[in-house]
Amino acid sequence: MLLKQFAVLVLILSVGLSSVCARFVVEKSSLSVLSPLSLRGKYDSALGNFGVPDYGGFLVGSVVYPEKGASGCEAFEGDKPFKSKFPTPTILLLDRGECYFALKVWNGQQAGAAAVLVADNIDEPLITMDSPEESTDKDGYVEKIEIPSALIEHSFAKSLKQALKNGGEDVVIKMDWRESVPHPDQRVEYELWTNSNDECGTRCDEQMNFIKNFKGHAQILEKGGYTLFTPHYITWYCPMAFTHSSQCKSQCINHGRYCAPDPEQDFSEGYDGKDVVFENLRQLCVHRVANESNQSWVWWDYVTDFHIRCSMKEKKYSKECAETVIKSLGLPIDKIKKCIGDPEADVENELLKTEQELQVGRGSRGDVTILPTLVINNVQYRGKLERTAVLRAICSGFQETKDPPICLTADLETNECLERNGGCWQDTKANITACKDTFRGRVCECPTVKGVQFRGDGYLYCEAYGPGRCEINNGGCWTDAKNGLTFSACSESQLTGCQCPKGFRGNGLTCEDINECKERSACQCNGCSCTNTWGGYECKCKGDLLYIKEHDTCIERSGSKFGWTITFVVLAVVVSAGLAGYVFYKYRLRSYMDSEIMAIMSQYMPIDNQHNIETAGEAQPSRQTSVNKF
Repeated sequence: MLLKQFAVLVLILSVGLSSVCARFVVEKSSLSVLSPLSLRGKYDSALGNFGVPDYGGFLVGSVVYPEKGASGCEAFEGDKPFKSKFPTPTILLLDRGECYFALKVWNGQQAGAAAVLVADNIDEPLITMDSPEESTDKDGYVEKIEIPSALIEHSFAKSLKQALKNGGEDVVIKMDWRESVPHPDQRVEYELWTNSNDECGTRCDEQMNFIKNFKGHAQILEKGGYTLFTPHYITWYCPMAFTHSSQCKSQCINHGRYCAPDPEQDFSEGYDGKDVVFENLRQLCVHRVANESNQSWVWWDYVTDFHIRCSMKEKKYSKECAETVIKSLGLPIDKIKKCIGDPEADVENELLKTEQELQVGRGSRGDVTILPTLVINNVQYRGKLERTAVLRAICSGFQETKDPPICLTADLETNECLERNGGCWQDTKANITACKDTFRGRVCECPTVKGVQFRGDGYLYCEAYGPGRCEINNGGCWTDAKNGLTFSACSESQLTGCQCPKGFRGNGLTCEDINECKERSACQCNGCSCTNTWGGYECKCKGDLLYIKEHDTCIERSGSKFGWTITFVVLAVVVSAGLAGYVFYKYRLRSYMDSEIMAIMSQYMPIDNQHNIETAGEAQPSRQTSVNKF
C-alpha cells in the first residue's frame, strides 16, 4: 500500500513539473554522406545516451545493413562478421523496435562495428535513444558499450537501404562530433546534475564511480582556471493538497517545497527522502562556501569522502558524519550552516529554489529529466559517464589551440605533429615548427620563440619578424665564418628580410663571395695589383707607393730632398714669426701692466703722506700765518 502511494505521489510531482514549460532538446551530431554521389549531403542524427561518442572527432566508415537479424536484438553469427568486410571501419545500420536501443548497439559492437545507426520506423522528429535503468543480462552490457550510436530519420534510412541494395558502390558516411559541444571562449563551463543518494541502483553507482575517478582531472582543470564547474541537484515539490500528508512530510523539507523520493522506496524503514534533500542542500553549500574562498574544487573532495565515510549502506548517512567530513577538509562549518538555513521553516530556500528554476531548460539546453546528467557549455552530454569519455567531451569545448595540457595526453588524442610534422613548416636546424597539436587535430601556425614572432602561412614558410630576430637561428638568413671573420645576411636594423652583406651576393638565404679582382670592380689605378679575399679584396701599388682605397689611387710614401728643404724653410719662417710675435706681445703687456698698477696704487696711498709731498716746498709761510692768527 505504501509503495502504491509513493508511486502515485511521484507521478503527481512529475506531471506538475513537466507541465511548466517543459523543453526536451535532442542533442544531434552532423552526419554526411560521402558516397554515392546521389546521396551526398548533410543529415541530422540524434546522439545515443550511452556508449562513447567521439566528441571533438569524426569517423568515416562504410554502411552495412545485415541480410538477416536487421533489428540487432540477437547476437550476430560468426566471429566479428562486420569487422573486415570493407577496408574502412564498419558503420552498422539496424532497424528500430523489438528490444532496447542499447542492446542493439551492444550486439553491433560485438560484431565488430565501429558505430551503429538505428533507423526510425516511422516519420517523426528525432528522439534521444536512452538505455534501460539496469542491464537485463548477467554481463551488464550497458556499461560495456564503447562505440558511438545515433538514431536517423525513417526517410533517410530508406535512402541508405536503397543505395546498398543497388550495389553500385560503397555507401560511405562521415559521423562528425567536432561541433557537438560549442566552444565560444577559452573556458569550458560544465554542470553535473547529481544526487547524494547512493541507494538508487546502477545509476547511483555509475555517478559515484565517475566522481571518484574524475576528481583528479576536475581539480586540475579548476585550479588552472580552464573550467568553471557547478554541481546541481534535482528536487520536486509537493502539491499544496498533499503538504500535510505523511508522505510529503517524510520526503520533503521547508513544508513540502523541496522533495526527493524515498531512497529504499519503502516509507517504513531506512532513510527518508528529506534526508537526501537535506544532504543535497549541504553539498550545494559546501560548493558555495568553498567557491567564496577560491577553492571550489574542494566540493569533489567532500562528495568523495562523504560517500566513503557516510554511506547509506553502512547506516552512516547523517548530519553528524557530514560535519566530521567538513571539519576534516578545513571548511568553515558555521558558514555552511548559515547557508543551509532552517529546513523546517515555512519559507523558500534560496539555493533550492534556484535549483528548481535551473532544472527547466533555457536557451540551447533542454530540461534536465534524468540523473545523472552532465551539461557542457549549455549542451547536455550524451554518452557513458566515464572519466576518459567525459574528459574528451570537455576538451572538445575549448577553442582550438586553447586546449589545456591535460587534453593533449596520449589516452585522449594522437599527436599529428609527430608524423611528417603535420604537413607544416619547420626549421630543423633551430628545431622550430609551425605545427601545434590540438585536441581536434593540429593547426599550422607560425610560432613565437623567445619573444620573437614568426610570420607566414604556417604551411610553406614562416620568418622571424622584429627586433631580436637575428638571435634566433640568425633570423633564418645566411651566415658563415672563415679565417676568424663572420658575416651575416641578417641585420638588426631591419625588421624582416635577409640581405647579403657587402662583398657577397645572393638572395640572403644563400650568399657567395664576390671576386672583385676578377670582375675588375676594384684596384683600377695604374700600377695596382689586386688580390681577392673572402668578403673583400686587397690592392697593392708598385714600388714604394701607398694605396688610398677611397680614391682608388697610389701616392708616394716619401717626398724629394728639394721638397724637404722647402718644407724646412717654411717651418723655420713660421717658427721665427711666432717667436717675434711672442716677444713683442710680452713687452707691450708688461708696459701696460706697470702703468695700470701705478694708477691703482696712487688711489690708495695715505692722505697725510700725499699732503706732505704736495706742500714740502711751502713749510715757512704756513707757520707765519699761523702765528699772526693768534
